[in-house]
Amino acid sequence: MKNSLILIGAGLVSFAISAYLGKVCIPWLHKLKFGQTILEDGPSWHQKKQGTPTMGGIMFIAATAAVFLLALLVGGLLKVPGFFDIPYDTVRLIAGLVLALGCGGIGFLDDYIKVVKKRNMGLTALQKMLLQLMLSAAYAIVLYIYGGGQFNIPFFGEVNWGIWFIPFCVFVVVAVSNATNLTDGVDGLCGTTGFVAALAFLLLAGLANLFGQCLLAASLAGALAGFLVWNLHPAKVFMGDTGSLFIGGALTALAFGIEQPFLLVPVGILYIAENLSVILQVGYFKLTHGKRLFKMSPLHHHFELCGWSENKIVTVFSLVTAIGSAIGVLLMLYA
Repeated sequence: MKNSLILIGAGLVSFAISAYLGKVCIPWLHKLKFGQTILEDGPSWHQKKQGTPTMGGIMFIAATAAVFLLALLVGGLLKVPGFFDIPYDTVRLIAGLVLALGCGGIGFLDDYIKVVKKRNMGLTALQKMLLQLMLSAAYAIVLYIYGGGQFNIPFFGEVNWGIWFIPFCVFVVVAVSNATNLTDGVDGLCGTTGFVAALAFLLLAGLANLFGQCLLAASLAGALAGFLVWNLHPAKVFMGDTGSLFIGGALTALAFGIEQPFLLVPVGILYIAENLSVILQVGYFKLTHGKRLFKMSPLHHHFELCGWSENKIVTVFSLVTAIGSAIGVLLMLYA
C-alpha cells in the first residue's frame, strides 16, 4: 500500500511540477529569444511555427529527476554502504538517471548551438554520434562492472552476453535516443508516445517487482503529461532535442533496468517505424536516382502530406504505441 501511494504521489507531483514550470519557462524562453528555427525540408505549413520557444524539455527533465530522486529517498532505496558495495539494483537506478540526463545534455548542447549560435543544424552528425557513443559506453561499462551482462530474451529466457553486453547496450542506447529524436516533429507526438511508453514500463517494472524502476517510469510519465499541457497542438513550446533525446535515454534505461531490452521492440515500435522510414527513404532515393518511397520522411511527415491533421497523427501513433506496449506486456508474462 505504501509503495502504491509513493508511485501515485510521484506521478502527480512530477505532473504538477512540469505543468507549473511551463508558466515560468515559456515566458523566460520567449525573453531569451530561444525560438525554434523551422527547417525548409519539413512541410511548408510548419513555417508558421517559426519562433515558438524550444528547449522546453528542461521542464519535464527537471520534474522527472527531482521527483525520482525524492521518491527514492522516501522509499528508502538510496541506502548505500560503500562505493564498491553498491547493490546492482541501485546502480541501475542511478546509472539510468545519469544516462537519461546525459542524453538530454547532448540534446541541450545541440539546441543551444542552433538557437544561440544560430547554426541551424546544431551539432554535426559526427559530434553528436561521438558524444552518444561515449555516454552509452560509460553506461554499459558501469552496468557490466557491477554485475550486468545478462538480460531476458522473449522465448529464450535469461541469456548472459558477457563482454558483448557492452556493444549491444551502446547500440540500443544510440538507436533508441535517435529514434525518439526523429519522432519529435509534430505537436505533442514525442511527448504523447513517450507518455504511453513510460506507462508500459511502469507496468512491466511492476511485473518484475522492481519498485525503483517503477518510480522512474511514474516520474517520467507524470512529467510528460504535465509538459503536454503546453505541447499539444497548437504547441506553446517545443521540447527540442533536449527533451526528445532525454526520453530515448530514459526509456532505454528502463528497459535495461528491468533487464528486458528486447521489449523496446514492441513498446517502441513507433520509434522503429520512424527510424526505418528515414533509412528506407534515403536508400530508395539513392537506388532510384531521385525517386521517393514516402512523400516525406520521417513517417509522420508522410501522413501530414497525405492530409492527416497533427491531432490525428498523434492519436493514431499513440494507439500504435499502446498496442505495441500491450504486446510487450504479454511477452513478459508468457514468452
